[in-house]
Amino acid sequence: MTDGRGTPLALITTPANVPDGTQALALLDAIPPIRGPRGRPRFRPDVFQGDHGYGWEKNIAGTRSRGVKSALARPQDHEHGSGLGKTRYVVEAALSWFNNHRRLRLCYERDGEHFHAFHELAAALICFRRCAEERPS
Repeated sequence: MTDGRGTPLALITTPANVPDGTQALALLDAIPPIRGPRGRPRFRPDVFQGDHGYGWEKNIAGTRSRGVKSALARPQDHEHGSGLGKTRYVVEAALSWFNNHRRLRLCYERDGEHFHAFHELAAALICFRRCAEERPS
C-alpha cells in the first residue's frame, strides 16, 4: 500500500497462489499512525483505492466500517475505466522501484520471513530516497 506520492506505507507478502483481495483489510489496518501538525495521529487514509482484485463486498464493507471511503472497483463491473487509471500509475511506479532490487524479482529464500524482510528493507530504502529528494541541501 502506498500514499498518493508512491511512498510505501504498509507491506504484506503472501505465498504465490493467494488472491490479493484477501489481504486488503490487513493492509489497511497495517498502516502506521501519521503524525500531523496538531492533535492525535491519523491511523487511516481518506480513500482506499484498488482494482477489481480488491473489490469484494467484504472489503468494501470493511473499509466503510473503518471510516474510510471505498473506491474499490467491483469485479462484476465490466465497464472499461473505473477511474483508477488516473492514479494507479503511482502504485505501478512503487512496484517498479521494488523490482529494481534484484533479490526481490524472484524468491530465492526457503523461508517466507526472509523474503518479507528483504521487502521491508527495500521499502525502507525507497522511503529514505524519497525523504532525501525532499530535503534541501
